[in-house]
Amino acid sequence: MRLLLSATLSLSIMTPVALADDELAPTMADVSYGPHDSNVLDFYQAEGDGPRPLLVYIHGGGWTGGDKVRKPETFQMFLDEGISYAAVNYRLSGEAPLPAPVHDAARAIQFLRFKADEWNIDPNRIALTGGSAGACTSMWILLHDDLADPDAEDPILRQSTRVTAAAVSAGQTSIDPKVIEPWLGPNVLKHRMIWTSVGAESMEEALENFEQYRELYEEFSPYNHVDGNDPPLLMTYGNNMTLPSENAGHGIHHPVYGVKLKEKSDEAGHECYLLIPGVSDAAPYDNANQFLIDKLTE
Repeated sequence: MRLLLSATLSLSIMTPVALADDELAPTMADVSYGPHDSNVLDFYQAEGDGPRPLLVYIHGGGWTGGDKVRKPETFQMFLDEGISYAAVNYRLSGEAPLPAPVHDAARAIQFLRFKADEWNIDPNRIALTGGSAGACTSMWILLHDDLADPDAEDPILRQSTRVTAAAVSAGQTSIDPKVIEPWLGPNVLKHRMIWTSVGAESMEEALENFEQYRELYEEFSPYNHVDGNDPPLLMTYGNNMTLPSENAGHGIHHPVYGVKLKEKSDEAGHECYLLIPGVSDAAPYDNANQFLIDKLTE
């Protein structure tokens, strides 16, 4: 990690959608990719010769809320570059705790790969993006071993979950309270994501019954899956480096998450970039969009 001197800055039912002259609508909206009502995605098909690369957005919200809908200006540049775009909804932890939110998103990747020929997707050029819990999910899929099951009866589950790259913001690289409290201080454990993710009623209950939840906490912490064979990752964070974290919101999005993963990635020989304004640059990349376009079009 390169440090800067200044620290200032502060199967599926497809629904074709007609594109209105003044509106960017999905090519396919609310396509079902799995058995649950919330297993739906939107797909925007880019123009271009040959199969198109694909960027998949996984929304944040602590796995307790959020939605796939984004303003078109946040992804129009990718369509302009000939990169198709998909945005995914998944079960939230109030309906089904881990592994559901993360495994749903992984299935969405398998579904999109299954649709590669029909939707003109290049299955070898799929990248992920998202913020907060969406970043955590994206990093988990990026760093985890392939979930493909070649013997599955469901043809979607035979598809690979491996992706080309991920660029994420303010993501949790660990959700394990025994790990993140020493990293960030006690305020991070005040954020409900840490206990609702595993189905606990409170942080006190999660800690009192930690052995019951240990496997989930360890498995769904991206930090535990880094190795030198993983695809490239770029992480961005705000630059409030204060420790211990000031409150629950600061703690759950703290830049130290990125610092810890970057250190482990560097030791493993994993291509990883950390952008913290005024603290760490991501040379040769100025921002996440530049990184994603480079990795999807190289």
